[in-house]
Amino acid sequence: MASHEGLAALGVEGASAAAHALSLPAEAYGNDPRLEVMWAMKAYNHAEVYFNLISSVDPKFLKLTKVDDQIYSSFRETFKELDVKQLKEEDLKSDEAKERWRPFCNQFEGIVEDFNYGTLLRLDCEKDYSEENTIFATRVQFFAVEIARNREGYNNAVFKRSKS
Repeated sequence: MASHEGLAALGVEGASAAAHALSLPAEAYGNDPRLEVMWAMKAYNHAEVYFNLISSVDPKFLKLTKVDDQIYSSFRETFKELDVKQLKEEDLKSDEAKERWRPFCNQFEGIVEDFNYGTLLRLDCEKDYSEENTIFATRVQFFAVEIARNREGYNNAVFKRSKS
């Protein structure tokens, strides 16, 4: 994961262009490294806000979207056996996993805003975001896993640790 210093290197000029740049279609860019830094910065900020949230509010009371119930029931119907406490990279990235995740994610197009936007997800829910404990996932994958972690009590460890 990128450091604060690396993300801050965008500067005021880069940051002011970020909102416009991120609204353009992907085809408008090649492999522009500045865009990758902007996406990384946005994903990192999202991760930081979420981690602060589960550190300060009992996760079982959190509602992440207007359709949490729908996401959770569909997620557990599709991924009954998935261990959300300790994910493995292949749970999201293997060819077999991608085939299972694709229809799950696509059902939320038009329901969950930016459903396929890239975000960061912790592999081990009892640990902080770090390079070793973070995987890139879509926004709806993030919601599905984190709603399950909150409802099933796995994010309580982060909340309890912050209170001690």
